[in-house]
Amino acid sequence: MAARIGWEAMNIQTVNEIFFAVVERNSGRVMLTRESGAWKPISSAQLQAQVFATARQLQAWGIGKGDRVAILSENRPEWAIADFATLLLGAVDVPIYATQTAEQSLYLLQHSEASIVFVSTPKQYEKIASIQHQTKVERIVIMDDAPDLTEGVPMQSFLRNAVPGPDPKIEDLGRAVKPDDLATLIYTSGTTGTPKGVMLTHGNLAANLSVSLDMFDVGKDDLCVSFLPLSHVTARHLDYGMMHWSVPIAYCPSIDDLLRTLGEVHPTIFVAVPRVYEKIYNSVEHKTQGLKRKLLNWAMSVGSANRAAILRGETPTSLSWKLANKLVFSKVRHAMGGRARIFVSGGAPLGREIATWFADIGIRIHEGYGLTETSPVIALNNPINHRLGTVGQCLPNVEVKIAADGELLARGPSVFKGYWKMPEESAAAFEDRWFKTGDVAVLDADGYLSITDRKKDLIKTSGGKLIAPQPIESSLKANLFVGEAALLGDRRRFPAVLIVPNFPILEEWAHSHGVKFSTHRQLVKAVQVQSLYEGIVEELNQNLAQFEKLKRVLVIHTELSIEDGTLTPSMKLRRRHLEGLYKKEIDALYADAQPHARTPSSKASR
Repeated sequence: MAARIGWEAMNIQTVNEIFFAVVERNSGRVMLTRESGAWKPISSAQLQAQVFATARQLQAWGIGKGDRVAILSENRPEWAIADFATLLLGAVDVPIYATQTAEQSLYLLQHSEASIVFVSTPKQYEKIASIQHQTKVERIVIMDDAPDLTEGVPMQSFLRNAVPGPDPKIEDLGRAVKPDDLATLIYTSGTTGTPKGVMLTHGNLAANLSVSLDMFDVGKDDLCVSFLPLSHVTARHLDYGMMHWSVPIAYCPSIDDLLRTLGEVHPTIFVAVPRVYEKIYNSVEHKTQGLKRKLLNWAMSVGSANRAAILRGETPTSLSWKLANKLVFSKVRHAMGGRARIFVSGGAPLGREIATWFADIGIRIHEGYGLTETSPVIALNNPINHRLGTVGQCLPNVEVKIAADGELLARGPSVFKGYWKMPEESAAAFEDRWFKTGDVAVLDADGYLSITDRKKDLIKTSGGKLIAPQPIESSLKANLFVGEAALLGDRRRFPAVLIVPNFPILEEWAHSHGVKFSTHRQLVKAVQVQSLYEGIVEELNQNLAQFEKLKRVLVIHTELSIEDGTLTPSMKLRRRHLEGLYKKEIDALYADAQPHARTPSSKASR
C-alpha cells in the first residue's frame, strides 16, 4: 500500500478530538482485551460510556482543569479510559511505569502533586498505599476487581454502571480544551540524574500525530498489539494514532505474554523497541542447528542477494527467493503472528546488523527517532522514503540543524514547553529557541538523519580521542553470546568493554565444552569463558579504528535489570549507574600499565 504523505489532512488540534472521532465512528471493535482465555472486543459505545463514567467520577472528586491524575498500570483498556477521562476534564495525567518502586513513585507523586492515582492491581495498590501519607494523593482507584481490599476505590464499580450515550456537559468540557492546554507530565526515565517532568500540551501531541503516522496506509482491517509500556510516550503516541485511523488495539499487559498474543490476534502492524527485535534474532539464530543451520545460511545468502529489493518495498520474484521464503522466512513471520506487514522500531538505536538481518529475511523495519520532549517523533523511515542505517527523514513540520559540536537541535509544534517546576533546566534545554536533543547526529545530502550517540555517552580517552559507544555496543549485541555491552574508557588511557552474557546460550556452550560451574559467578570466571569473550571482542576489533579498539573485557555475572537501576523502565542502559556498581572491577581492569587483548584459542568453536 502507498503511504499517505499529505499530512495536513489529519489536522487534529487536541487529543480529545481523537476520542470524539472514535465515538462518532461507532465501531464494534476499538479495543481487544483478553478475558478467561478469549479476546473480547470493546466498542466505541462501550468506550464512550466508560470514559464518561470515569470523567464524572473524577469531577465529583473535584478534579478539574490543570489538576494532576496519575496512572500506574500495565497496558489495558482501563489505562486508556483513565487517560481520556482525565483529558476531557482539562486535567493532566502523570503516567508511572508499573515496574517502578514505591520510592521512585513517591518522587513523581510528590513532584507532580497528583491527587488521584489509578493503579492496576492490589499489588500496585499496596505500593502506593505505603507512601500515600507522604503525598497529596487523596484516592487510589483500583482497576482490578479486588473484593479483599477494604481501602481504595474499585474502578469497576462505576464502569459497570456506565450509562450508554452522550454526556453533553463532559463533552463540552472536552471540546473546550485548547491546543496550548497541558495534557500530560511524562517523567523522563532518568538515564542520568533526577527524572524531569516533560510538559506536553494537547497541541504538542496532536502536531506529532498529524504527521508521523500519516506516512503509513492503515485502517480498520489492520490490527496492532499494545505491549510497549503506555507510560512511555512512544507507546501512547502509537495507540492514539491507531485509534484515529480506526485500527483496533489488542492490549498485552506483559511482554512475557507477547508471543502468545501475537499467535492469537495476528497483528498486521508490529511496533517494538530494538531489544524485542534482538530477542527474535537471537532466538532464530540460537535454535537453528545442524541441517537447519545449513538451510538458514543458504536462505540468508538468497536474502542478502535480494536485500535491495526488500528495502525498496518490493517482493522478490525469483524461484530461490520463493523457496527460501517458504522454507525459512515465513517461519519467522509466523512466530510474529504471520500477518504483520508494517514493522517499526523506536525508543533506542536499532543496530545496523539487526536491521540488515531482518531485511535479508524479507522484513523491512522502519526505524524512527525522537524523544519524550518532542512528542516523540523527529524522524521516521516510511514505505516511500526508507534508508537502512538511518532513522529516516525528518517530519515535514519539524526543523532540525546540527550544532558546531555535532549535537542535533530541533524546533517545531511538537517540541515541549519545558520541565515541570524546573525553570533552570527548562532554560538550559534550549538554545535560541532550538531544543538541544543531547544526541550527536549526521544529516546526509538527501535529508536522512543518522544518530551517532548520546552526547553525554561519548567517551573521551585521556589521549583526547572521542569514541561513540552505541554503534560498537550494537555490533557486540548482534553476537548470540552477548546479552548487553557497555563501553568503558572515559578519561582513561584506552577503551574497554563490560559484557553481560546471554546466559542461556553461554550455559549451553559451557556444558558442551566441558566447563564446570554451579553459579554464574563461577561460569564467567572460567578461563574458557574469558577466552570466548576476548575472542568475540578481538574479532570486532578488526573492524574498528586503532583508537577504538577494545583492550580489555570485563564479563560480569549478573544480568541488568530495572530493579537494580542498571536499566530504565524503557529498557535503556543506565551507563553511569552501571559503572558505579562495578567501579572496583573497572578500576582493577585498568590497573595494569601495559594493556593488551589476546585472541582465545576457543574462538573458532563459536
